[in-house]
Amino acid sequence: MYHVYKLHARLLKTGHHNHPLALRRLLLSCAASAPASLSYARSIFDLIASPDTFAFNTVIRAHVDSSPSFSLSFFSKMRMSGVSPDHFTFPFVLKACARLQTGLDLHSLLFKLGFDSDVYVLNGLIHVYGCCGFLDFALKVFEEMPERDLVSWSSIITCFVKNGFGYEALALFRRMQLVGTVKPDEVIILSVVSAISLLGDLELGKWIRGFISRNGLELTVPLGTALVDMFSRCGCIEESMRVFDEMGERNVLTWTAFINGLAVHGRSGDALRMFHEMKNNGFRPDHVTFNGVLVACSHGGLVSDGWHVFESIRNEYGMEPLPEHYGCMVDLLGRAGLLNEAYKFVEEMPIRPNSIIWRTLLGACVNHNYIELAKKVKEKINELDSYHDGDYVLLSNVYGGVGQWIEKAGVRNSMREKRISKNPGCSLINVNQVIHEFVAGDTNHPQFESVREFLVSMIDSLKVVGYTPDISNVLFDIEEEEKENTLGYHSEKLAVAFALLCFTDRRTIRVMKNLRICHDCHCFMKHASDVFEREIIIRDRNRFHHFSKGSCSCQDYW
Repeated sequence: MYHVYKLHARLLKTGHHNHPLALRRLLLSCAASAPASLSYARSIFDLIASPDTFAFNTVIRAHVDSSPSFSLSFFSKMRMSGVSPDHFTFPFVLKACARLQTGLDLHSLLFKLGFDSDVYVLNGLIHVYGCCGFLDFALKVFEEMPERDLVSWSSIITCFVKNGFGYEALALFRRMQLVGTVKPDEVIILSVVSAISLLGDLELGKWIRGFISRNGLELTVPLGTALVDMFSRCGCIEESMRVFDEMGERNVLTWTAFINGLAVHGRSGDALRMFHEMKNNGFRPDHVTFNGVLVACSHGGLVSDGWHVFESIRNEYGMEPLPEHYGCMVDLLGRAGLLNEAYKFVEEMPIRPNSIIWRTLLGACVNHNYIELAKKVKEKINELDSYHDGDYVLLSNVYGGVGQWIEKAGVRNSMREKRISKNPGCSLINVNQVIHEFVAGDTNHPQFESVREFLVSMIDSLKVVGYTPDISNVLFDIEEEEKENTLGYHSEKLAVAFALLCFTDRRTIRVMKNLRICHDCHCFMKHASDVFEREIIIRDRNRFHHFSKGSCSCQDYW
């Protein structure tokens, strides 16, 4: 802002403060100093008697990143003033629309004013449709473009990634390569890496790592950080380590991505060590870093370390803990069985606990069969969010876990009355680049019968070496044999049985599951990894479980 004030003072001294060209120069100076200068820029703009297209473009551009609503206000003023927008105007306006997820009506205006073939404007329009979730319109604009540049491909690929369509994004990337008119840059590669992270496909992850090397792309801080995160999400923390070690330069995001990866893979001690190494290297942790370290402490049962890290947020770094940090502490205490301490911690929070924090405590009560506290916590949740299916299921489970079937039935009846249904367990597995889905209680998979028969034989084999179905996870008042049958068809078991039928080699079996793995399936996987001599990696809702030679990376603490 110093240069802005200095320039304005010089104009006042020389008497040029009302000259249109001088004001234009001052406005440009304000735009270069945004966002600190935005209010000053608006006051300078108001001094211009008849602002032209350039003046409007300058003030619209200045507000796009930090105050997009002001950009749209100035665009409306521009239209009402009768000033014609040009091909510089719309990219800025569309960027503001994308940030606010609005402005779909601009499409017709662009065509009306003759910008329907301007590649820069159409790239912005693709971005707007993508941010608003209208992928079909974004793709239509892309397909009808008379010419496409690198940004066009980057925009459409990013649209699909951000809306959760990883395979479609990768298909577009392959199509771009076949067209051959543009060469992918770091921005596009970052989108491709994000798509693979979304899919959790390790083979694709290794492919893009090789692609980067073959094409001579530099392992920059953003790209290296994205690869560290990608390999972690694909279930291979070792590859994350390799990328991390290869990086010549790192920032806070790099360290945070690596710490988070170690945390969800059960490497709590390593995560804590990297946290201290990060600080020793002069990096200041942010809120996301603290969240990752606290997750690591929670998954590893490191209660005293967790307390120390949590207290350092305020005492050492002068930051206020966020609700996520309080939630991590509740999870840490709850997993360790310190339920009364966790309840007291929530009650004494300086901010009002949200339903997620209470829900975390409810889950801990279920794991430790602490019925009275579970009922008290459920009442707290009802005050905030009374229609979440997971809360009823958890309370139902705690009743069933101790054989209180009447109370359990009451919870289930309440769910029916409120029309609340439970999401079924679902597991995904990639076999020869085809995604197969298994759902608990669903027999629609075309090979279900052969998978079921093989799973039955698997269970019989595992029982011989000590596997005993943990029927406490089947929370119905039925005979034990029926409970075992119900347990047998959990989605992750079906997925693993299917993988063993399909894979003749000893490759690692990787399964993605939408819910937390139950105790029985956890025990089953440990035995299966030993008897069938396979490494099995289950990515559930909370973390990765690496099963190998009869043990799990979580050390049975999850």
